[in-house]
Amino acid sequence: MARIDIVDRLRFTDLSPSELQKAMGLPSNLMAHHLKVLQDAGIVDRRRSDGDRRRTYLTLTDRAAAEGVREPFRAPRVIFVCSANSARSQLAAAQARRSTLIEVASAGTVPASAVAAGAQSTARRHGLSLEDVPQSIDAIRRTDDFVIAVCDQAYEELDGDVALHWSLPDPVPEGTDAAFDEAFARITDRLSTLLPHLEATSERGPS
Repeated sequence: MARIDIVDRLRFTDLSPSELQKAMGLPSNLMAHHLKVLQDAGIVDRRRSDGDRRRTYLTLTDRAAAEGVREPFRAPRVIFVCSANSARSQLAAAQARRSTLIEVASAGTVPASAVAAGAQSTARRHGLSLEDVPQSIDAIRRTDDFVIAVCDQAYEELDGDVALHWSLPDPVPEGTDAAFDEAFARITDRLSTLLPHLEATSERGPS
């Protein structure tokens, strides 16, 4: 039952082993055993944080393993946040807008001066348009927002005060089309899991 619980908890969000251990109340040696079984089976992957390099985060690689029924998430607005609001959060928001009636925005904890050129190129290849200027999460966040951190640094800077965390590699340092396309593919996969379980408390107006 513990491994089923772990898989269920990782269905929509990435967590560190210590976060899982605290949530489930398991001893560290037992948690390590269950995680090893799941990793060996290819159901869970472990990734080192891009922010605090001492941390690792667990990602569910086989999302079909967690297809149980659950209550939907409800929110008036979703904000995707990464550190610079120049790539991952921009792409996530643009892709989500195409598939949901919920109001969507993106922001950064330390916004860059401009959206990354690679993100703009990837958006154009997929028929999307990105926001013009990166903005600060502090400037736009409301108390009822459903915030999704799409990078480890933002998650840690916000001290975990988010609804979900997706540990997605930053494509900006590599800067290639392949890196940005891989980030977009990961985002699209996460959204395909989340959006059927996300309901608006009020519909987005015409754009």
